[in-house]
Amino acid sequence: MIDPLEPASIVIVGGGHAAAALCSALAAATPGLPVHLVCDEPVLPYQRPPLSKAFLKNPLETLQPLRSAAAYAEAGVTVHLADGAVALDRNRQTVELRSGRALHYRHVVLATGARARTLPGLPATLDNVVSLRSAADAERLRRELDTASKVTVLGGGFIGLEIAAAARQFGKAVTVLESAPRLLARSVSAELSEHVVQTHRANGVDLRLGVRVDGFELDGQRLVAAHVDGLREGIELLVVGIGAAPEQSLAMAAGLACDNGIVVDSGLRTSDPAILAIGDCASFVDAASGLRLRLESVPNATDQARTALATLAGRDEPYRALPWFWSEQGALRLQMAGLLPQGTTPFRRAGNAAASFSLWHYLGDRLVCVESVNAPMDHMTARKLLEAGRHPSPASVSDVGVALKSLA
Repeated sequence: MIDPLEPASIVIVGGGHAAAALCSALAAATPGLPVHLVCDEPVLPYQRPPLSKAFLKNPLETLQPLRSAAAYAEAGVTVHLADGAVALDRNRQTVELRSGRALHYRHVVLATGARARTLPGLPATLDNVVSLRSAADAERLRRELDTASKVTVLGGGFIGLEIAAAARQFGKAVTVLESAPRLLARSVSAELSEHVVQTHRANGVDLRLGVRVDGFELDGQRLVAAHVDGLREGIELLVVGIGAAPEQSLAMAAGLACDNGIVVDSGLRTSDPAILAIGDCASFVDAASGLRLRLESVPNATDQARTALATLAGRDEPYRALPWFWSEQGALRLQMAGLLPQGTTPFRRAGNAAASFSLWHYLGDRLVCVESVNAPMDHMTARKLLEAGRHPSPASVSDVGVALKSLA
């Protein structure tokens, strides 16, 4: 039921980085503004990147809340845990929660994130099949890794490779099955992809590219085998890492425009100006390329929260942040600044160690993307250059110090 005395408020739907960042920004900019944070999970928003890294490796590692319960309370944010949104009524301007409560809103911000893709025809509740999106998933995977001797990872994306590296550090036998002819084909260059392949194979991972998984054998609630290129592959523990789909069901049911995510304009407004979308669920037009994108990264989530704050405050500040990403896979620390288009010419800059280098990608004489391997200074330099719209020549980036001087 709606409380008739409850003032129209801002309702933020989601429990990830984007939602928490917007709560922080609203608390600082407009203290006392009625804000509701609606979380499907039973815990406060937490650091998600460690779930596939430190959290898996250390049984004593705990969740790292982005803000404390006291911080939300002091900011006047009412948090609804384990009470996700089930309906969005645009005519009545209400968000209905699973508990039956309805929140009256002035603005809604959808920060619903993404969900793990599943395998068609494979039951979602098998005892030894795990995906990784939430804290509950990570806790379950950590328990399964403790007892399994062999781990099969289906999908060679960032999450799958991070889990594979963690499992190898535990001494597990690890097989990675990737259907594409190369790793990370939509995310990194062919040269970096090959380096990642060779590094994982050198670390003992049985990494197979271009394979087809076309059948499964079950024994009760357990998966016992998969058919890989027509051959039977025994399964002890299967980690499904075949990507994520935007969580847009609430938006679609409310009649909002969706296209591989909730469609937003440069101010992150949906097709209903009273409703915004930010983070992994938002489909936006990249200012640099003109392409409609949906990015799954912490920097994108926090940057979009800042733009959403400006929009809610009535300011026109289009979203133009530089995309950047990172991944830790054992001894590999990958960092990418900018988006990699087709047809670039890479310049390789050697790092200070044998396993350290960066790839500076140019379209003509324009620097568009930099991929760094165990080279954090190169990554920070690249971000500063790209954000400033500077395009140093390949000769000048052979020395990052010289490249930085171009910013002066």
